[in-house]
Amino acid sequence: MSRAFIFPGQGSQAVGMGSALAQDHPAARAVFAEIDEALNQNLSRLMFEGPAEELTLTANAQPALMASSLAVLRVLEAERGLDLARDAAFVAGHSLGEYSALAAAGSLSLADAARLLRLRGEAMQKAVPVGSGAMAALLGLDVGAAAEVAAAARQGEAGQSDVCDVANDNGAGQVVVSGDRVAVERAVALAQGRGAKRAVMLNVSAPFHCRLMAPAADAMRAALEAVSLRPAAVPVMANVLAAPISEPAAIRAALVEQVTGTVRWRECVAAMAASGVQTFYEIGTGKVLSGLVKRIVAGTSATPVGTPAEVAAFTL
Repeated sequence: MSRAFIFPGQGSQAVGMGSALAQDHPAARAVFAEIDEALNQNLSRLMFEGPAEELTLTANAQPALMASSLAVLRVLEAERGLDLARDAAFVAGHSLGEYSALAAAGSLSLADAARLLRLRGEAMQKAVPVGSGAMAALLGLDVGAAAEVAAAARQGEAGQSDVCDVANDNGAGQVVVSGDRVAVERAVALAQGRGAKRAVMLNVSAPFHCRLMAPAADAMRAALEAVSLRPAAVPVMANVLAAPISEPAAIRAALVEQVTGTVRWRECVAAMAASGVQTFYEIGTGKVLSGLVKRIVAGTSATPVGTPAEVAAFTL
């Protein structure tokens, strides 16, 4: 099979997400109702109506993006004949999107995925005092050059060592670093003198995917031990491994490591392409991953599927 189904991460959320799909499709409404019940919150109303500042909170944005993705997937299954076990070579998701991919592949229930993402968002937010951490995008550098910048940025005054890690290797010359704010600010300054086209601080609420997230990783380890995981019906290309996994023990370990580890998205996409994938479908809100895929592997087809029109146009 030459198809992979990919699931977006944080930053793709927008007020109105899923609303039109819910109006038109019972399968979508069922997903939103199940997740609302699991969280004991009217998350779907927040998704449909806002306000944006509440939807953007990490603890809301993460389960909301999963809900949007799985609503689209369930409609494709119910109305367009999709069967992932038959039709997909891989599933993959960017950061929180890995939970969407696991729910899509049947490893996680919708309710458990929603509750885990709520906990993940809360734990990530609590791990570092507000304002003390930061993230920055280094544009025009490959991951090796960005790692060198991050290493140099760790060295503070009087020999003090701060945290600055590579958080995301998104491909197409887009690498994100994360850590202590002072170190990330140093990385921005250093990158501009080391060939970066641009280096910009990101508007995020916490420094995700770095060593400062260790308390959140501990929280997720405990939560995942209490959740029932099934073998994935489709191999899941794991963020931190850039390799496929399907067994519960490997999935648990990868999800814990992902909290502090690098999202190796460029390598994930390249590995799927090297295994024969020629067509990628981005399931859910937005089209960020579709753009990255096309730049990572030239000549690859990448199609966002999230709106009612995109769902209606979907064919295998």
